[in-house]
Amino acid sequence: MAKHRTHRTHRIAFKRQVGQEYLAGETLHGLARRHDLSRTLIRIWVDKYEAGAFDEDAEAASTIQEYEARIAALERLVDRLASTNS
Repeated sequence: MAKHRTHRTHRIAFKRQVGQEYLAGETLHGLARRHDLSRTLIRIWVDKYEAGAFDEDAEAASTIQEYEARIAALERLVDRLASTNS
C-alpha cells in the first residue's frame, strides 16, 4: 500500500539552507534523504535560490503579501457579516 504524505510547508530560511548545501557540494540524493524531501523539490528550491527568490528582501515582501491577503479576507468576512445582520 502506498505511503500517504501530507502537504508540508517550509520556512524560507530552510529552503535557503538546502539551496546553499546543494551548491556547496551536497548531492541531491543525500539532501533528500537527510531532510526527507524529494529531489525534484530540492531542484526547484535551488533554482529559486539562484534566482534570488529566497533573499531577505524577497522574504519580507512575501510576508507582507501574506498579511495583506489575510487582512483583505477578514475585511470581506466583516462586510459579509455586516450585510447579513442588517
